[in-house]
Amino acid sequence: MGSTAHDIVIEAVPGSKYTAKEPDANGLIHYTAEEDAVWKDLIERQQIAIQGVACQEFVHGMELLKLPQERIPQLTEVSEPLAYATGWSAAAVPALIPFITFCHLLANKRFPCATFIRAREELDYLEEPDIFHEVFGHCAMLTNPSFAAFTEAYGKLGLEANDAQRKFLERLYWFTVEFGLLKTPEGMRVYGGGILSSIGETQYACSDTPDLRPFNVLDVLRTPYRIDIMQPIYYVLESIDDLFKVAHMDLFTEMKKAEQLGMFEPEFPPKA
Repeated sequence: MGSTAHDIVIEAVPGSKYTAKEPDANGLIHYTAEEDAVWKDLIERQQIAIQGVACQEFVHGMELLKLPQERIPQLTEVSEPLAYATGWSAAAVPALIPFITFCHLLANKRFPCATFIRAREELDYLEEPDIFHEVFGHCAMLTNPSFAAFTEAYGKLGLEANDAQRKFLERLYWFTVEFGLLKTPEGMRVYGGGILSSIGETQYACSDTPDLRPFNVLDVLRTPYRIDIMQPIYYVLESIDDLFKVAHMDLFTEMKKAEQLGMFEPEFPPKA
């Protein structure tokens, strides 16, 4: 796309109340004892919450990553097994970055990871993506070739898209990478990082409350969502390999169809 993995200028989007941690001269990020303690509490309880819920691809990815329990990992520790599995790496970013920057990173097989961790008073819920959400929620799935290929293709699509098309792409990402479910012979399983990194969303997604719908690209592109509530709708894939097929669809044609048909009515109240 005219840019290499080393050309990308990463700038923060204003609005975050968290400050990114900067690496030292040796590339290491230093965390406080309390920040490491927050990581420990998050990972210990989430590992329990996702037992029998996370998809096998995630479980296998976690075995490959071998994340530390007692401290926040360095992104170099995350990048090494990712590079071995699928050629990806973890890239340090501020809390919020522009969509175009996000897509540049994905297109170059670099997954953006905010370097801060949430405060203890926001242990259960955080609107901004922190290092626990990014590393625990997403990086394990990037060891899967189909998921990794979809994510790379998504980044390249985002670089080609105009502003209106990016809105459709944001919905596609939301209902797959963030909040995707998978139908398996063992039952419903989670692959979306927004669920896997949230104890509340994990419990909710696996209850009888949400509306589970078969994955259909056109439907996904037409479904509104809110980031600050439990999701009323989840879309379910038959196989994680279906993401590879989605990545090679003519998604711009699907977006044009979605635009012509219009959005579905929201199944949630408007934000106050």
